Amino acid sequence: MKLAFWDHVALLKGLREDTMVKVFKGEKGIGSPEKPVRRNDKNVRRWYLTLGRCGLFMLDAIHLRRMFNKLRQRDELDVIIFDRYTYDELASLRLENKLVRLYARLLVSMVPKPDAAYVLDADPETAHRRKPEYPVDFLHRYRDAYLFLARMAGMCVITAGTPEDVKERVWEHFRNKYEDVLVSPAITDPMGTRQPQSL
Repeated sequence: MKLAFWDHVALLKGLREDTMVKVFKGEKGIGSPEKPVRRNDKNVRRWYLTLGRCGLFMLDAIHLRRMFNKLRQRDELDVIIFDRYTYDELASLRLENKLVRLYARLLVSMVPKPDAAYVLDADPETAHRRKPEYPVDFLHRYRDAYLFLARMAGMCVITAGTPEDVKERVWEHFRNKYEDVLVSPAITDPMGTRQPQSL
């Protein structure tokens, strides 16, 4: 099963987005080099927004735990893949602050720990040219926050490259770590030769 964190887990998503657009005059959507979009949401880091986000992120973490506990009871599910996770929320906080870092550690300890979690690293300037939604200086801070979270939460950092290179690096890491899960003990086929059974 594949779930998108911001669609299936985050609470009050529409209200959160509408509030940021109305208050900070940002734009919705995903930008492109031909048609840039100027967003004002996670790059706005006022102290009162940090407090509000901490409250919302706590609710999201509780919701994630409940959702995960329900999903793990379904016998037909073998794998759950999340597109983004709690870490994406925490990267928007001022992690240079000690109290905020303590809060981040608390939330990481609350949510289910993924068996495999990946940070797809990117050069901020290159990312800005591809999706000019946020200022480059913010993208540098955002990248630093993600690298800190990767160390704290034990995520694997995949170095930047072409989409094909990144895909292969993720698959190689996953293959090396979970080879015993990907391939079950050998079985005998009707022709009498032994073959591995892929899961």
